[in-house]
Amino acid sequence: MKIAVVTDSTAYLPEDVRKRLGIHVVPLAVTIDGHDYDEEVDITTEEFYDKVRNGGELPKTSQPPVGQFAAKFKELHDDGADAIISIHLSSGISGTYMGAVQAGELAQDFDVRAFDSEISCYMQGFYAIRAAEMAKEGQPLDAIMAELNEMKKTMRAYFMVDDLSHLQRGGRLSGAQALIGGLLQVKPILHFVDKVIVPFEKIRTRKKAMKRIADLLGEDAAKMPLDAAIIHGNCPEEADKWLEALSALYPDVRFNISYFGPVIGTHLGEGAMGLGWVKRRTNN
Repeated sequence: MKIAVVTDSTAYLPEDVRKRLGIHVVPLAVTIDGHDYDEEVDITTEEFYDKVRNGGELPKTSQPPVGQFAAKFKELHDDGADAIISIHLSSGISGTYMGAVQAGELAQDFDVRAFDSEISCYMQGFYAIRAAEMAKEGQPLDAIMAELNEMKKTMRAYFMVDDLSHLQRGGRLSGAQALIGGLLQVKPILHFVDKVIVPFEKIRTRKKAMKRIADLLGEDAAKMPLDAAIIHGNCPEEADKWLEALSALYPDVRFNISYFGPVIGTHLGEGAMGLGWVKRRTNN
């Protein structure tokens, strides 16, 4: 059985990884000053942050139309895929997953399994990578889906924002909370619970917030082998320095560096920083 793996652009997987594993991507879109851009297609992450840096109207984001999913699934089936696994950002923050479900219901003569990652960014990408690796090995569809669900037990991600105003303007934080947070230099650590973004802890400074996240990584690294990803909002030099520090602290963790692209960056803002990890596959 030939199994194709699809994800959406908010996984922010490097092009070489996508090509090596044959992972297909359906883009979400961002609207800036009335212009629509498919992320990772029409606009780069650097261009996005340049466009929104001066404030103004908050960009809007949108999920792929059901028809776009249906066309991609048919294309892959016509190319020989007997089944498709479609992995997407959390259904608690986007309707993208349900779009894939609806498109899958339209499919004829082939099986589409939509998977709600319940998370986003490179942690979502970890699911796509695992599925594609197993598909290349010839693993059966049910075994791959079971592995993806098993991964949820050890998937963790924590992130912090540099500027609370983005969360406020996006309707995710009240004006009073943003004002108080800014005055006290509070750097809330956020995470996903039950598919939505919620506060984890409030930390006074960026440095302390990053240390707290690193300590959380260390707790799990002491128990199991991990794959991890540092994710940054257009601050690559800081991400590189954090990678160097974390690699020294946890040499057995396998690290990647990724980024908050236009869609997720719209809600978190420039300067956001995150760290996520999952138990490494034992035979990999």
